[in-house]
Amino acid sequence: MFEKFQSIFKIPELRRRILFTIGMLIIFRIGSYVPVPGIDRLALAEALDQTKGTLLGLYDMFAGGAFRRATIFALGIMPYISASIIMQLLTAVIPYFEKLHKEGEEGRRKITQYTRYGTVFLSMLQAFGIANFLMNMPTPAGRPIVPVPSASFMLMTMITLTSGTIFLMWLGEQISEKGIGNGISLLIFTGIIARYPNDIVRTIESLRVGSLKLFTLIFLLLLMVLIVAGVVVMTQAMRKIPVQYAKRVIGRRVYGGQSTHIPLRVNTAGVIPIIFAQSILMFPSTIATFFKKFGFMETFASYMTPSSALYNILYAIMIVFFAYFYTAIVFNPQDLADNMQKYGGFIPGIRPGRRTSEYIDRVLTRVTLPGALFLAFIAILPSIFTYKFQAPFYFGGTGLLIVVGVALDTLQQIESHLIMRHYEGFLKKGRLRGRR
Repeated sequence: MFEKFQSIFKIPELRRRILFTIGMLIIFRIGSYVPVPGIDRLALAEALDQTKGTLLGLYDMFAGGAFRRATIFALGIMPYISASIIMQLLTAVIPYFEKLHKEGEEGRRKITQYTRYGTVFLSMLQAFGIANFLMNMPTPAGRPIVPVPSASFMLMTMITLTSGTIFLMWLGEQISEKGIGNGISLLIFTGIIARYPNDIVRTIESLRVGSLKLFTLIFLLLLMVLIVAGVVVMTQAMRKIPVQYAKRVIGRRVYGGQSTHIPLRVNTAGVIPIIFAQSILMFPSTIATFFKKFGFMETFASYMTPSSALYNILYAIMIVFFAYFYTAIVFNPQDLADNMQKYGGFIPGIRPGRRTSEYIDRVLTRVTLPGALFLAFIAILPSIFTYKFQAPFYFGGTGLLIVVGVALDTLQQIESHLIMRHYEGFLKKGRLRGRR
């Protein structure tokens, strides 16, 4: 295994890509500690301590704690993610964007350009909301988060936060182009794992004071290993539908005749169903933080906390629903069947055209169910660990899926570089084959 790690740095191009990626991520983490002027960060941290289980706490997790520290990267990369999801939905419902999607590289370039414009617009809108939120949010001690609220503070905050998100978008694109892995995903990955040292410290402190038993911790660690292994399996699991292409004679050449397959992933929707479900269910708790004077709001929000059975039941149902909904948006069996028929492909035993589309849709519906149920289980894990086992750390949910998924994707890209240059694959067994 150590030889395989060494082989990574024996390839000059791969070494440059990895070092470039690490450098960009270091810049990202440094920027996560550069504060926005005019904010009392201690008052903000006290106020955000009351927002656990709300949209603000979820936003802070994706920003790697930058929102809590009121830094220039407080918005994180979420406006870009939101713009990308909106563009995917528009591609499925608006013919113009669907046409662009089918135009190849030129169409994708235009969609990327529209996504960037949408990112700037959403960043400005969210920055305005955050600036207004900071000036009016109540704190436990009654100390204002913005000591001198004014229009100039709002304008400066909007410009600063929007510029920070645009810089992160550029940073992610540079990593994807010149580094290793998906840049946007790596930024989210880095923000999530940045919490792990604090979780380790809290766990050690809980062991020291006796609030967490050693036997319980060992049991939780073993359970975590099994769950991570399950996430890896479900992330890579797929159903392969065999496809045969008929032979075609054009001139003196014979085309087609080969066999391939259609990979249908068990978890086609990724983490999107969890994000959608969290956003909807956390909305009442978020609203309740602004209307504490109304007793019915607090009563309603108390039934929608992660510790309640009603919340977890609704959470699981909504995740299953959004898993099917988003899969139907991003995967069109009819287009796939038409393309297969166009190039002479067919599924053995299934007629081309409408029958093929119905068959693919039926198989996709079946394989999506276990993926959706597994997503629901992963989503309620934090509640089980926190409220049942009294764990002093956060485990499961969106963060776990993102960390495992991005780690696998990055390792697979490193693997492809090694194999391409005649090195033994990083994820495979065996000894190093030799140099180029």
